[in-house]
Amino acid sequence: MLPHLPPAGTIMLRSILAILAGVVAAFALMFVLQLIGLRLFPLPPGSVLDNEVDLARLVAQSSPGQKTWVVLEWALASFAGGWVAARLGRDYRRGSALVVGVVITVGVLMNASVLPQPLWMSALGLLLPVPLAWCGWRLATRPR
Repeated sequence: MLPHLPPAGTIMLRSILAILAGVVAAFALMFVLQLIGLRLFPLPPGSVLDNEVDLARLVAQSSPGQKTWVVLEWALASFAGGWVAARLGRDYRRGSALVVGVVITVGVLMNASVLPQPLWMSALGLLLPVPLAWCGWRLATRPR
């Protein structure tokens, strides 16, 4: 006799919801880390962010510490989002976590296409999210 298996639609829905939860957790963590970053690295007095040109100028003038903080945001968000997706996903935990890493990578690509940033920042932003989401999966699924 075959074991009882849930319908394929239930498995797919749970995986999609796990991915969505992981992405939401990742973006929420990035938001919190950005707020912390603004405390650590306040904007220069009189900064105006009315358009992309102003933002691009601010990014170009930012310190290496500020740029490193942004890469750290991407990395931690990928790890945490991958962990959340893996914890909530049941059948495709690794895939769910990796999708979160890919979403963060796409966000980094979009960011790099709009705002000028150093090559090292773009490279780390493209190379770190998927492996760190994988690490989140590993942590979420390791035996207790």
